[in-house]
Amino acid sequence: MTVPKEMPEKWARAGAPPSWSRKKPSWGTEEERRARANDREYNERFQYASNCIKTSKYNILTFLPVNLFEQFQEVANTYFLFLLILQLIPQISSLSWFTTIVPLVLVLTITAVKDATDDYFRHKSDNQVNNRQSQVLINGILQQEQWMNVCVGDIIKLENNQFVAADLLLLSSSEPHGLCYIETAELDGETNTKVRQAIPVTSELGDISKLAKFDGEVICEPPNNKLDKFSGTLYWKESKFPLSNQNMLLRGCVLRNTEWCFGLVIFAGPDTKLMQNSGRTKFKRTSIDRLMNTLVLWIFGFLVCMGVILAIGNAIWEHEVGTRFQVYLPWDEAVDSAFFSGFLSFWSYIIILNTVVPISLYVSVEVIRLGHSYFINWDKKMFCVKKRTPAEARTTTLNEELGQVEYIFSDKTGTLTQNIMVFNKCSINGHSYGDVFDVLGHKAELGERPEPVNFSFNPLADKKFLFWDPTLLEAVKMGDPHTHEFFRLLSLCHTVMSEEKNEGELYYKAQSPDEGALVTAARNFGFVFRSRTPKTITVHEMGTAITYQLLAILDFNNIRKRMSVIVRNPEGKIRLYCKGADTILLDRLHHSTQELLNTTADHLNEYAGEGLRTLVLAYKDLDEEYYEEWAERRLQASLAQDSREDRLASVYEEVESDMMLLGATAIEDKLQQGVPETIALLTLANIKIWVLTGDKQETAVNIGYSCKMLTDDMTEVFIVTGHTVLEVREELRKAREKMMDSSRTVGNGFTYQEKLSSSKLTSVLEAVAGEYALVINGHSLAHALEADMELEFLETACACKAVICCRVTPLQKAQVVELVKKYKKAVTLAIGDGANDVSMIKTAHIGVGISGQEGIQAVLASDYSFSQFKFLQRLLLVHGRWSYLRMCKFLCYFFYKNFAFTMVHFWFGFFCGFSAQTVYDQYFITLYNIVYTSLPVLAMGVFDQDVPEQRSMEYPKLYEPGQLNLLFNKREFFICIAQGIYTSVLMFFIPYGVFAEATRDDGTQLADYQSFAVTVATSLVIVVSVQIGLDTGYWTAINHFFIWGSLAVYFAILFAMHSNGLFDMFPNQFRFVGNAQNTLAQPTVWLTIVLTTVVCIMPVVAFRFLKLNLKPDLSDTVRYTQLVRKKQKAQHRCMRRVGRTGSRRSGYAFSHQEGFGELIMSGKNMRLSSLALSGFTTRSSSSWIESLRRKKSDSASSPSGGADKPLKG
Repeated sequence: MTVPKEMPEKWARAGAPPSWSRKKPSWGTEEERRARANDREYNERFQYASNCIKTSKYNILTFLPVNLFEQFQEVANTYFLFLLILQLIPQISSLSWFTTIVPLVLVLTITAVKDATDDYFRHKSDNQVNNRQSQVLINGILQQEQWMNVCVGDIIKLENNQFVAADLLLLSSSEPHGLCYIETAELDGETNTKVRQAIPVTSELGDISKLAKFDGEVICEPPNNKLDKFSGTLYWKESKFPLSNQNMLLRGCVLRNTEWCFGLVIFAGPDTKLMQNSGRTKFKRTSIDRLMNTLVLWIFGFLVCMGVILAIGNAIWEHEVGTRFQVYLPWDEAVDSAFFSGFLSFWSYIIILNTVVPISLYVSVEVIRLGHSYFINWDKKMFCVKKRTPAEARTTTLNEELGQVEYIFSDKTGTLTQNIMVFNKCSINGHSYGDVFDVLGHKAELGERPEPVNFSFNPLADKKFLFWDPTLLEAVKMGDPHTHEFFRLLSLCHTVMSEEKNEGELYYKAQSPDEGALVTAARNFGFVFRSRTPKTITVHEMGTAITYQLLAILDFNNIRKRMSVIVRNPEGKIRLYCKGADTILLDRLHHSTQELLNTTADHLNEYAGEGLRTLVLAYKDLDEEYYEEWAERRLQASLAQDSREDRLASVYEEVESDMMLLGATAIEDKLQQGVPETIALLTLANIKIWVLTGDKQETAVNIGYSCKMLTDDMTEVFIVTGHTVLEVREELRKAREKMMDSSRTVGNGFTYQEKLSSSKLTSVLEAVAGEYALVINGHSLAHALEADMELEFLETACACKAVICCRVTPLQKAQVVELVKKYKKAVTLAIGDGANDVSMIKTAHIGVGISGQEGIQAVLASDYSFSQFKFLQRLLLVHGRWSYLRMCKFLCYFFYKNFAFTMVHFWFGFFCGFSAQTVYDQYFITLYNIVYTSLPVLAMGVFDQDVPEQRSMEYPKLYEPGQLNLLFNKREFFICIAQGIYTSVLMFFIPYGVFAEATRDDGTQLADYQSFAVTVATSLVIVVSVQIGLDTGYWTAINHFFIWGSLAVYFAILFAMHSNGLFDMFPNQFRFVGNAQNTLAQPTVWLTIVLTTVVCIMPVVAFRFLKLNLKPDLSDTVRYTQLVRKKQKAQHRCMRRVGRTGSRRSGYAFSHQEGFGELIMSGKNMRLSSLALSGFTTRSSSSWIESLRRKKSDSASSPSGGADKPLKG
C-alpha cells in the first residue's frame, strides 16, 4: 500500500505503522482506530461516528408505523389482528368488528402511550447531553461547541467538575507531570477519585499555541466495551509511545481536583466505552411465561378442533335439513353448497370462540407484575436506613419466579460480609502479631481485651484505627528492620490517592477496601503515605519525610492476583516490593526462605481458619544493570501492537521471581447482620446455597461455619483440591461413594443397589442419608467444569446441602450457574455486589445486586437490588411466594371464567343449526373481559395472600409448592378448563330446560332469544363473581369494591342498553327495548339464575371442604393455627374481664416461637421441618409434596440435587 501524499515523510520511515489502508469501510467492521490531532479533513475519511448520541427509538414520523410493527411482533397481537380482518368479511362474521377492535385498540394504545412516554424522556435526555457545551481547539482558537459537533481528532479543554465529552487521550493538565483526577461513578458506580496521567512527551503541551501545532497520530484498538483496558500507540516526532488505560479519560467521567486538562478525542458518540456498555441485557422469561405460551398453543388447537366440529355439523345440517328450507332460509349468494357453508361456518366460529384466549390476559399479567414490583419498591422492611437505600425491582417480568428459586449462588465478600476491611493480624519474619494474651498465657477474647494500642506518638495517625497487640508497636519503635520493611512495603505498594484538606488531615481514596486498610495500618504504625506524583512517592517514616523514585507499577489483575512496585530509595538502591495471594506468591519465593515460608504458611492457615483475608508480602533487590535491561524489554512489550497484555505479563513474571519473604497480612471482613438467620431460613425452605468466592479455601470454609452453611453436625465436608483431571475425578468419585455407603439401606426394605437398578442415579441421591457439604478450589473447578466431568461434579454437588467454590474467577462463577441451569429443571438466583459478579448475575434466571462498597456495577446488571443480604429472605419468602401464588390464582381463574363464557356458544351451536349465532348480546361479548370481570381478578392478582407475611417467614416450608410448580401447571390448567366446561354446560342447559316449558306471569311463553341471552349472561356474571369470592383468600376494601361494583356495573349497563333512551338515539343498534326489565322481572328467571349458580358453585365448595378436612395444604394448616391463636387470645381477654387473675395464660404460641427461634439461631438441625404444628394437626401434610418431588426427580433427564427432607406435620 502506498503512502498518502499528505503524510509527512518522517511517517514513511521505520517509526511509521505498517499499513495505511483505510480500516473502516462503510460496509465492514472497524479493525483499528486512527486519529490524527487537529486534522478533521484526514479523520473524516474514515467516516467515524459523530459525538451525537441517540438512545431514542422513534421520531414524530416513524413512531406510529415502527411502534405498531414492534407490537405486532407479538404473536397475540397478530392473532387478534387476524381475527379482526376475519370479522370484516360479511360472509363469515356473526359479530360486529368492534367486539375485537375495542380491546385490541385499547391494548395497542396503552402500550403505545407507555413507549411514547419512555421515548420522550430518552429524547429529552439525548438533547440535554448533546447540547452540552465544550471548549474545542479549532484553527488555533478555543471555541465553544456543542457536544454533538465534537469530532474524532479534536483537542478539547476540560475544566474542574466538568463531564468528559468523549473518550479522550489525556495530553496535559494543570497538575504537575500531567496528572489529573477523575470520578467514574457513571461508568462503574465507584465514587472514589482515580488518577490518570498524560504521557511525558505530551504533558508539556499546556500552551494553546503548542497544542495547535500538535499533529501526532494515535493508532489503537477499535471501539469496545472494556472499561479497564486500552491499547494504543502515539506516533509523533519520529517516535512512538505506548498508550494504556491510565492515559485515557472516558466519556461519563467527571474531572475532579484538577483546574484544567486537554485531551485528544479518540472515540466519539456511540463508539465511546460508555455507550458500548449500554447494550441491551438478555431478556429473561419466567417458567410461567414459557408454560403460558405452550398452553395458548394448546388452546388454539382446541379452538380449531371446536371450529372443525361445528363446521362439520353445519355442513351436515345444511345438507340434511337446510336444503328443505331454501325458500325461507336461502343461502348467501356466494354459498353454493353445504360444504362451502361449513367452510365459512368454521371461520365464523373461530371468531366467536376466540375469547378462550382474550387479549386482556396479556395486559392483566403486566399490570399484576407492575403492582408486585411496586410492593417490593415500597417495602419499608427492605429499606436500609443507614445507607438510605430502598429495595428496587429493576424488572417487572420475573416477580413470580422469585417464588420458585431452588438454587442461590452467592458471592462472599461484600455480599455475605460487609466489605469493610479492618487490619486485624500480621506475620512478620515468622512472628505473628494481633493476638492478646492474659497473664496465664491464654488468648484474650474481644470483651476481655485491655485498651487498644495508643498511637499518640504519631500526629498523622488515623484515630479510627484500632489494634490490640502492643508488641507490634514496640517492634516498630525499637527499629526492628523486618518490621520497618514490612510497613514500608505497605506504604509504597499500592495505588491509593492521598488528599490533605487541612494540615495533618489525610484522606485516602483507595480502589479497594483491602488497600485502604493496609495503607491505613502502615500510616498508624509510623509509615505514613503522604503524597505521590507519577514518578515519586513520599512517605513519612517515623516522622522523617522520604521520597522514593517510582520506576514502575506492575498492576494487579484477576489473573496475576498480585501487585508490585519498583522504587529507588534516596541512597540509589532499587527494590521491588510485591503483595499478592498466597497461592501465587509462595511459588515465586527464593529457596533460601523455605524455613520462614513454613512458619508463615502456618500463620496463614491460622488466619484463614479465623475467616480473615490474607495477603503475602515479599521484596527483591535489583541491580541497576538488570533493571535497565528489564525496563527496555518492558517498553518493547508495551509498544507491541498485538498480544500486548500477554507480553507484559511475561515480562512481569520474569522480574517477580526469587523474591524474599517479608510476611503476611490478615484483614477482617465481618459478616453482615442477619446472614446466619437468613441462610438458615432459606435452607429450611429447601433452597440450596452455593458460595462462589475468590478467597482462599480456609477463609471461605470459616465464613461457611460462621454463617451456618456448614455445621458441626454435618456427616462430612468433602474438600476437592486436585490439580489434575484424574485427581479431581477420583476425589469426586470417593465423595459419592461415601455418601452412597452411608445410605446403603434407603428404607422400606430396599437396598441401595435395588434402588439404583430401578431408577436413575438422581433418585439415589435424593435418598442419601445425612448432610454433606462440598468445598472445591478454583483449579479443581476448572477441571470439574470440563465437558466430560461436569455431570459428575454436578451430581456430587447437588447431593450436598452446601457447596463452596473457592479461588474462582468471574468466568467460572458464570459457568457454574450455567451448568445448573443447563441440567437442572430449577430456578437459579445469583447475588453479588461487585463487578466480578456481573457475569454470574446476568447468567442466572434472577440476578440480585447488593449496593455495597464496590460500586454499583452489580446493581446495574441486576434484576433486583437492595443493600443487605438479609433482605433476600423477605424478597423470596414473602414477595416471591406471594407473587407466585397471586399469578397462579389469577391464571387459573382467568382461564376458568373464559372457558365458562365461551363454551356456551359451542353448546348453543347444536341448537341453532350450527349457524354461528351467538348466545350473548354482542355488547356483552365486548365488555365481559374488559369491564365486567377484569377488575375483580386484577384485585385478586395484586392483593391476595394465603397467610400473612409473618407466617411466610415463620414457616419456610410454605415456599416449597413454588419450587415444585404445584399451583399452576398443566394438570392445574386442565382442572380449570374442566371446571369452566362444566360451568358452561350447566349455564346453557339449565336455562334451556327451564325456558322450554316456562311461562311469564301473564301466561305467555317465556322463551325467546333475548330473554334467554339475558338469563345466561346474568347467571354467568353472578357465578364467576361468586367463584372469585371463593378464590380470594385475603379480602381488602378494593376487592369488595371491584367484585360487587362489577356486578352493579353489569346491571347498570344491561338496563341502559335495553332502555328507551338508547333506542331513540340508535334504533338500529339497540332494538330490544325493555327486554332486560321484562325478563328480570320474572320470578322464574331469578329462580333459574339461583339454581344455576348453586349447581355450578356447590361442587367447588364441597370439594374444597373435603380437601381442607381430609388433605389440607400446609397453608391451610397455618391458617388454622392462626384461628386457634385468635380464639385463645379472645378467651384470655374474656378471662381477664371476669377477673380470673389466678388463671395461667396458655403458652403455646410463645413456646412455639421460642423453639423456632432456637432452631434458626443454632443452625444445628436444618433437617427439621419448620412446621411445628403437631399440636394442631393430626395428619401429615408432607406426603403430597414429597411424592411430587420424587416424581419430579424421576422425570428429570439430568442429575438433580440433594437429600430432601420430609415435612413433619
